[in-house]
Amino acid sequence: MPDARRWPGGAVAASPAPRWRRLATPAGVLAAVAGAFAYVGVVDPDHPGHYPVCPLYRFTGLYCPGCGGLRSAHAFVHGDLAAALHDNAPAVAGYFLFAVLWVVWAARAWRGRPARLELGNAQMWVIGTLLLAFTVIRNLPFGAWLHP
Repeated sequence: MPDARRWPGGAVAASPAPRWRRLATPAGVLAAVAGAFAYVGVVDPDHPGHYPVCPLYRFTGLYCPGCGGLRSAHAFVHGDLAAALHDNAPAVAGYFLFAVLWVVWAARAWRGRPARLELGNAQMWVIGTLLLAFTVIRNLPFGAWLHP
C-alpha cells in the first residue's frame, strides 16, 4: 500500500484524510460560535423581546449559573472585559477555555491526530462544585455583586 502508514508492531493504517477535510469540523464549529457571538454582539440582550428569559429566574427570582451569559457575551464582543466579568465571570472563563481547546483541536486535526479531552471524575466534581458555589453565592445577600 503506497499511501499507507506503518504503525509499531507492523499494523497498517490507511492514509489520513486531506488536511482541508480534517479541518472542516473545527472550522465549522468556529464559524458557528463566531456567528452566535456576532449575533449577540449586534442584538443587545438588554433590550427585551430578542431573547427568552431564564425560566429559573422568571419563576423563582434566583439566578442560575448561566444568567447574565448573553450580557457577558455582548460586553465581551464589544471589548468591555470588566462588564463581561461582572455579568458572568464563569462564562468569560469559558470563552477563553473554548479558545484554547479549539486551537489545540485544530492543531491536532492539522497533524492528523485525534482530539481527546478526557475529564475524570475529580475534574467533573471540581467544575460542578465551582458552578454550584457560584450559583449559591450570587443568590445570597452578600453575593449581590455577582448579579448580572
